[in-house]
Amino acid sequence: MIAVIDYGVGNLFSLGSSLSFLGIENKITNQKSDIIKAERIILPGVGAFPDAIKKLREAGLVDVVKEEALNGKPLLGICLGMQMLFDKSFEFGIHEGLGLVKGDICPLEDDLPNKDFKVPHIGWNSLDFHKQDSLLRYIKEGDYVYYVHSYYAKNCFEDTIATSEYGIEVTGIVRRGSVYGTQFHPEKSGKVGLGLLQAFAEI
Repeated sequence: MIAVIDYGVGNLFSLGSSLSFLGIENKITNQKSDIIKAERIILPGVGAFPDAIKKLREAGLVDVVKEEALNGKPLLGICLGMQMLFDKSFEFGIHEGLGLVKGDICPLEDDLPNKDFKVPHIGWNSLDFHKQDSLLRYIKEGDYVYYVHSYYAKNCFEDTIATSEYGIEVTGIVRRGSVYGTQFHPEKSGKVGLGLLQAFAEI
């Protein structure tokens, strides 16, 4: 069973529907006991980093997520959920993340080459693979995935599996041990996204 964490910030219906379509048992939950019992965890998220990390803390779920991940349970962060896996974010100040992946979450706008590249970055971009990984088993380099974000992960080359080109290299997929993250939305990325979710369920 995959525990999809519900802490008040996330595209839960689409994600749960995608997992159910694949025949993957899943439960949308905010209960520690469910997270501990689950074989895998997904941390979704949309919106702003400071609000989301605050809500995760207020829900009392930070420690259990970190403990389960550090004990080797596969964890997948999606979009803002991926960003929260990092050391810190510079969105509306400086905010501490979960520290499960090394690096920083920084504004796209500061690094884009010109104003032809809009912020937020919304749309389909192809993936460039940097490493082979079991998460990629059902997708191929050049496949398109759907992004919606204004901040992105930097200083994380060591843990970067795939990037997408948007005037700069945007970190698309990261992995550190059993902890994975996708900046794009698998649940909005058609067959490619379903393939990634299927691969995660098999890890």
